[in-house]
Formats: sequence, structure tokens, C-alpha cells
Amino acid sequence: MRAPISVIVPTLNAEPHLGNCLAALMPGLEAGLIRELIISDGGSSDATVAVARAWGAEIVTGPPSRGGQMARGCAAADGSWLLVLHADTVLEAGWVGPAIRHLETDNAGWFRLAFANGGMAGRIVAGWANLRSHMGLPYGDQGLLIPQPLYQSVGGYPDQPLMEDVALARALRGRLTPIDAVAQTSAERYASQGWVHRGARNLWTLVRYFTGADISALARRYRR
Repeated sequence: MRAPISVIVPTLNAEPHLGNCLAALMPGLEAGLIRELIISDGGSSDATVAVARAWGAEIVTGPPSRGGQMARGCAAADGSWLLVLHADTVLEAGWVGPAIRHLETDNAGWFRLAFANGGMAGRIVAGWANLRSHMGLPYGDQGLLIPQPLYQSVGGYPDQPLMEDVALARALRGRLTPIDAVAQTSAERYASQGWVHRGARNLWTLVRYFTGADISALARRYRR
């Protein structure tokens, strides 16, 4: 019986983080869970693709757009389950057992969020993110483990530059469950912009998205 999980990681100049993300997947490979690794690159100018090839990844390329990159990566996947991770997310030790138990369900699963070196501010922001996830709105930096049939039935990731994870979560309403393991993500953007400023900006962007603001304009403002 072939391993069930295809891992999909969207990248754009992700060289500093990608190795740690992929190294954390090794226990899943050793346990016979991981069938393939697909890196969906958006035109990296650093050594991201070289790092990915060194890890034995299949490389899918296309225009830079997180939603589009995720959609292309998932379209190339052969596994019965998809594990979608951001390049700066690391699954903490002990994730394999909870993942195996999740494979006995037919729902999509998300991991508890934590920030690397986030301190008290990081714990507060992660606590809010995990509460929001229990209400049906996990973000992409928490990872997503989803069966292929469910992914296909809701139409997959939309090709949009921002909030693609929110769009998919809304389509999966009622079919999202927590996985009892931790996804640790980088705190660099919060640390550089300020935890309060970054958190408020994220919340305002979410509100604007829910009220129908133009997604391309939102993405341009978010990345400035």
C-alpha cells in the first residue's frame, strides 16, 4: 500500500526557512506516511529551488500567487491526502501519531499554532489564532491535512493573491477539526512590524475581505 500523503509547500525566496520545514517531515517519511513532496514555486531568485531538489522534491512553477501556487501544487499531487504547509512552518516533534489518527476521519485538519521565539506576545497571538480556528477559520500557517475527495468537492484553493486559506476554510465549514500537534511558524514579520501593529493589520484585512473589498488591492496594501 502506497503512502497516503502528498506534501505541498508554496515558495517564493524561501531558502532561509525551507530546510527546517522539510527536515521536520522526516518522521512522517520514516513512518510511511509521505508519498511525495511538491514544491510550488512562484519564481524564486534565491536557492529555494536548489534546496527543494536536494530534498528530492518535485518542482511545480508558475506566477507568484499563494492561492495559485497552492492550487497548482495540489493539482500535481498523487496522494489520497494533501498536507499543505507554508515554507516557514515547522511541524513540532510528535506530529506523526496525531496525523495518523486524523487519517481515520474524512475531515480536513489543522495544527495548533505557535511562534518561534515569540515570547509572551507570540503566545497571546497564537492563543487567539487557535481560538479562531476552533470557530472554523484556521489560517495557512497552521498547516492543512485534507483528503483529496473533500478538497476536490469544495473546489480547492482559489487562484487569488491573499486570503486563499480563508476562502478554503469557509468552503470547508463544518468539516474542519483540530489535530493534536503543533505547527510552529516564524515570528519575523510580527517582530519587525510590531505585534500589535501586525495583528491589527491582519484583523483589518480580514474584515475588509469579508465585506467584499477587492482582493488584489488588499494584497497590494498588505505587502507594502
